Amino acid sequence: MLKVNNIEVVYSDVILVLRGVSLRVEAGQIVALLGANGAGKSTTLRAVSGMLHALEGKVTRGAVELDGARIDRFQADEIVRLGIAQVFEGRRLFGHLTTEENLLSGMLFRPESMRAASVQRDLEQVYHFFPRLKDLRKRVSGYLSGGEQQMVAIGRALMARPRLMLLDEPSLGLAPLLVQEIFTIIRQINQESGVAMLLVEQNATVALSIAHEAYVMETGRIVLNGPASQLMENADIKEFYLGLTQVGERKSYREVKHYKRRKRWLG
Repeated sequence: MLKVNNIEVVYSDVILVLRGVSLRVEAGQIVALLGANGAGKSTTLRAVSGMLHALEGKVTRGAVELDGARIDRFQADEIVRLGIAQVFEGRRLFGHLTTEENLLSGMLFRPESMRAASVQRDLEQVYHFFPRLKDLRKRVSGYLSGGEQQMVAIGRALMARPRLMLLDEPSLGLAPLLVQEIFTIIRQINQESGVAMLLVEQNATVALSIAHEAYVMETGRIVLNGPASQLMENADIKEFYLGLTQVGERKSYREVKHYKRRKRWLG
């Protein structure tokens, strides 16, 4: 389905951010992309969704392919029409519009052949996954809670009827119970609708709990990848991202930071 093949990304013709990044997302998979702030995770999503152009960025080497066709030279609206929808970090709703108006805006760039399909049916699917939004459909979205806004953002992407959804830090700024609720729904959407997902997260625990495959990024490179269940048991992941030692004791932040000096997986 999606293949990111050895790409380099440069901003403003000067700043090299990604260095030979490769990853795959197969149909129906959830793939997690993990790493600290500044690792290049969001830039990777922008390279897939076509949003690099808005930030004076471009793929200078390698290629992004969907079903074998190169898409990294396309504009963002063209990529949406191909079936890729992005849920941005920080939700980015239209704060002056109602919940339902925000959801309907997700239909604007979906393929023409799907435009005439039942709007109500699409809305009911969103309300099936997010029942709370049905009661809030007339409320101005700027007054919703952070968790409710995240639900609207994911629902808006679903209204585009994507084959692949890009999720950028869906847990950001949410309380732990809400994070669990959101990720449970993300897994439900994947299982019931078959939408593939590329999930960028710093919360490795919840991301690995729902993902099929996972990649770890550091300073613009992929440094580790494999089945999510396997990475969950990896000693380095446990120590550096879950904060646990090999004997199960939680390490302090100061001790965990020492991984920058070791980076065993780069050896």
